[in-house]
Amino acid sequence: MLNNWFDTARLGMFIHWGHSSQIGYELSWPLVGGVFSLPFCQDIPVEQYHSTANTFNPQQYNPQEWAYLAKSLGMQYAILTAKHHDGFALFDTQASDFSVAHTPYKKDIVREFIEAMRHEGLRIGLYFSLIDWHHCDYPAFTQADKPYRFDHLPQPTPQQWERYIQFMFQQIEELLTNYGQIDIIWFDGSWERTPEQWQAEKLAKMIRDLQPNILINDRLPNCGSFETPEQFIPPHPPNNPWETCLTINESWGYNSEDHYFKSSRQLIHTLCEVAGKGGNLLLNISPMGNGQIPPEQLERLKDIADWMSSHHESILGTTPGLEPWQFYGSSTRKGNRIYLHLLMKPYETISVRGIPIKQVKSVSVLANGSSLTYTSRCAIMDSLFNPNPLGELTISVPESIINPYVTVICIDLEN
Repeated sequence: MLNNWFDTARLGMFIHWGHSSQIGYELSWPLVGGVFSLPFCQDIPVEQYHSTANTFNPQQYNPQEWAYLAKSLGMQYAILTAKHHDGFALFDTQASDFSVAHTPYKKDIVREFIEAMRHEGLRIGLYFSLIDWHHCDYPAFTQADKPYRFDHLPQPTPQQWERYIQFMFQQIEELLTNYGQIDIIWFDGSWERTPEQWQAEKLAKMIRDLQPNILINDRLPNCGSFETPEQFIPPHPPNNPWETCLTINESWGYNSEDHYFKSSRQLIHTLCEVAGKGGNLLLNISPMGNGQIPPEQLERLKDIADWMSSHHESILGTTPGLEPWQFYGSSTRKGNRIYLHLLMKPYETISVRGIPIKQVKSVSVLANGSSLTYTSRCAIMDSLFNPNPLGELTISVPESIINPYVTVICIDLEN
């Protein structure tokens, strides 16, 4: 059963960071020549890519600042790339020398991240790629293996694979043993092998034995607690709990060549739509090599934080509100209060249909609590004989209340 906290968390922080961030390369994919889904991904010689680990030294990394930012945004959890496809571990692993412990920085970035986020009350998630393009037994991806093809991947011998699985299990066990409670383990990369090769069921059992309350995403085949649509909002909510992971530009890691940033309004609209469908938005940030968040991302995150400061009530801890035919926009609900997210500027009024009009106590603006005028109507016979008719509410929306990002209107109903 999914933990209740995740079901209505609504907003989390995803952090893609690694040694390649110091030179503005996307994480991992440049070493295999790029991929169609990352339009600004570079093509870097394999050895050149891996060599940047030798100089990784993020002296301006301040996880407390990340935690304060996440808290100001109303985020309920944060997930860090403990190990991406390139095999570089941001934690002090005993299973390999290819980790942050063997860089000039030396300190355990995962531990620092967890301590900072936990101090601010956020739940902890760790991303772990099943893929390892650096490990000799995976086997490692070489320059001769380019271009990357999903249907033609380097394959290990049985002996190599047995050693790799032992290595992978050891690293996951370290993450789930050495850092206290971990709330989510977020896998990726399962497409490169079969569930049987990954020993997915055995791995899931080990994970749940070590961390009984942990959530596992759906990218560990057949073992997940929630679904993870990527870079889009599903047209219809999945049947299972779900979370959309989304970048602020078109790249996951810090990419100095990617200047295609989504606007603050677009990101806030996405948050409202995801919440209205009952999902969570896992919004990605891409720290630079020094540990600082790029200014373009920080600007948008601060806009979201400003909006959330007066509208968080309509997002966090809510359930889906009205059906699409009832209101032309996103809506959420908490108890007897319905929140309408105006994603388009209205022409004087908005309409809400199919609600118990005689139970409406008040209509107001969430940001400042000011009352709005409204009228109601229903079928004539219902108005005469039905003590609790469903009808239509027409709400006046003056220009003066319009928020530059999303205006939120509250409908309060009697018990």
